[in-house]
Amino acid sequence: MSQYILQAKKLTKVYGLHTENEFEALHQIDFAVETGEFICIMGPSGSGKSTFINNISTIDMPTSGSVRIHDIDIRTMSSHEIGKFRYQNLGFVFQEFNLLDTHTLYENIIMPLSLAKVNQKEIQIRVDEMADHLGIKALLHKYPYECSGGQRQRAAICRALIAKPQIIIADEPTGNLDSENSHELLSLLKDLNETNKVTIIMVSHDPLIASYSSRLVYIKDGKIAETLCREELSQDDYFQKIVDINSAESRRLMSK
Repeated sequence: MSQYILQAKKLTKVYGLHTENEFEALHQIDFAVETGEFICIMGPSGSGKSTFINNISTIDMPTSGSVRIHDIDIRTMSSHEIGKFRYQNLGFVFQEFNLLDTHTLYENIIMPLSLAKVNQKEIQIRVDEMADHLGIKALLHKYPYECSGGQRQRAAICRALIAKPQIIIADEPTGNLDSENSHELLSLLKDLNETNKVTIIMVSHDPLIASYSSRLVYIKDGKIAETLCREELSQDDYFQKIVDINSAESRRLMSK
C-alpha cells in the first residue's frame, strides 16, 4: 500500500495526438500527495495547471503515465466506475460554483448523496450538520440566483463535502468572490484541512490565496518548475516567497 493518497508518475497529456496540431500540455510529471496536505498549484497562463488538476482528479484522462488515488490506477477503471469513484472519494469546488439554478440549494447539495443512494434520513442529518457549520441552513430552500456569491460558494463547498471525501479539488475557488468572502472561504478550507485532515489540492493565480497552503507546486511549460514547502514559515514569510517566485517568472517573460 502506498503512503500517498494521490500519486502521479510520468503524467503526460497530449492534445491532437498524431495530427499536425499535436500539442503536449503536460510532460512526464511526477507528483505525490500525502494525506492531510494542502497544496496550491500555480503557474503562468497556459502553463498547464488546469490540465494538470483535471488529469489528477478523473475529470480528464492522461495520454500516458499513471494516476493512482487510494492506490487505485484510475486509467484501469471504466467510465461508470470512475463516476462512482469520483462521488465517493472526491469533492469539487469551482470558480463558477456549478450550481443548478432550477434546483434549490438543498437539492444541489444532496446530489452526491442521491447518486450514492444514501437513505433520506442520513441525507437530512448530513445536510443539517454541514449547512449549519457553513452558515447556510436558513437558505436551503432558496435558489442559487436568490443568493449572494459568498452564499452560493458556501453551498458549493457544502455539496463538495457532503459525501465526506478525503480529497477536495478546488479550481480557482475564489475567482468570483470579493476579498472578504475569499478570506472566509480560505479560512474555512484551512480549518477543514487542519481539523478534519481533509486533503486539499487547489489551483490559484493569487499569491495571497496560495499562502494558505502548506505546499506550493509551480508549473511552467507543462512541467513542475519549482516546489515550495511552508514548513515553519509564518504565513507572511511564505507569502513573500510565493511572490518572489511569481515575480521572477514575470521578469523572465518581460525580458524576452
